[in-house]
Amino acid sequence: MFYGVLKYVFLGPLLRLLFRPRIEGMENIPETGAAIVAGNHLSFSDHFLMPAILPRRITFLAKAEYFTGPGLKGRLTAWFFRSVGQIPVDRSGGKASQGAIAAGLEVLSKGELLGIYPEGTRSHDGRLYRGRTGVAVMALRAGVPVVPCAMVGTFELQPPGRVVPRIGRVTIRFGQPMEFGRFAGMDDRREVVRAVTDEIMYEILGMSGQEYVDRYAGDVKAEQAQQAQGVAARLRRKP
Repeated sequence: MFYGVLKYVFLGPLLRLLFRPRIEGMENIPETGAAIVAGNHLSFSDHFLMPAILPRRITFLAKAEYFTGPGLKGRLTAWFFRSVGQIPVDRSGGKASQGAIAAGLEVLSKGELLGIYPEGTRSHDGRLYRGRTGVAVMALRAGVPVVPCAMVGTFELQPPGRVVPRIGRVTIRFGQPMEFGRFAGMDDRREVVRAVTDEIMYEILGMSGQEYVDRYAGDVKAEQAQQAQGVAARLRRKP
């Protein structure tokens, strides 16, 4: 019930007013049945814009940090994400990745829409990064289509670090559903899930017009943070 109230009474109308979203390809979202909507991830606002404009309810796999933040802000954020049906996901890899896949498959088993950002994290510079293969594993294991989605303009209105978004117009594009039945039963083959993931990312790239980086965004962020720490340490050592 809270999901509907938030979408149609409070947050949805506000987001439409602030971002005036232009929607392209809504007919590509299946009216019924399970499907994965896989999109680029440019802004914190992405979490709210897509659910606000879709006629069907969509459940996202959200990073676990949204549910474990400290203080009042952390508790409110966790409450909000749980209230709208988002699922916390541990992104540390290994067994945690299998837990995320299991959670996504449970959503799909109910015939629902599952939202996922294959990059695994927000782009810190507006570019599109290499996708992680969980989206392919779930699509093949559940036998469901993948609808590619491109958010355009959200990075400029609310880049990482900006709490209050600027007012402007964004575009949300949905591509034609991608079917991968030809790879049925091959979700345990690394080269197959890599190829399927790359095919999905290529479709997103074509719709978003972003520059592509064939590296994981998390790795690039970690390297840049390490370099910044090194520079800061050298500056502190200077007389």
